[in-house]
Amino acid sequence: MIYHVDGTLDYCEVGGCVIDCCGVGYWLSVSDNTYSEICPHIGERVKLFTYLQVREDGVELFGFKNADELGAFKLLITVSGVGPKAGMAILSMFTPDRLYNAICSEDTKAISRANGIGAKTAARVVLELRDKVSKMYFGGSVPAQSSLGGATATIVKGKGNLGEALDALIVLGYGRSEAQRALAGIDPTLDVEKIIPLALAKLI
Repeated sequence: MIYHVDGTLDYCEVGGCVIDCCGVGYWLSVSDNTYSEICPHIGERVKLFTYLQVREDGVELFGFKNADELGAFKLLITVSGVGPKAGMAILSMFTPDRLYNAICSEDTKAISRANGIGAKTAARVVLELRDKVSKMYFGGSVPAQSSLGGATATIVKGKGNLGEALDALIVLGYGRSEAQRALAGIDPTLDVEKIIPLALAKLI
């Protein structure tokens, strides 16, 4: 099994890249998220975690920017009807954390927006992975539904846990007011790493 590929990034395009390892160029299929992260580094050394698909008509190597993305991919392809191509399509739209929140909040509409993923496939992803993801990543609890549900905005002041979570959401690209609405109603005594997934569940 090839666990990772570490070498010089020779070529990169949407959907795949070539990494030169000691004179051997490996083509790896990658998600849009991985492509966006590595494409500025052509000619530089990069490391991608990998998954090798072996079929009767050939083999294909899939590359991932980190172990978290690889782990999400392996979870996705355990779902009936979700193969590597579909898994990569979903991961082109979601980071692992946002995917897990979409699954736990049963946001099939968001998942079905991935290229080639229909409503039935999205429903299977939620049905087959919700409990597993909840136990593995949220300690058995389920994040809030993705809808804002009419929550009123609150102003987060200071650098307490909510303040740090607000800063993190802004870094992720969300507007301040949007992030504040997502944080409304969340227990401020929770750790930041627990607050952020709860807020992201409202923002998907």
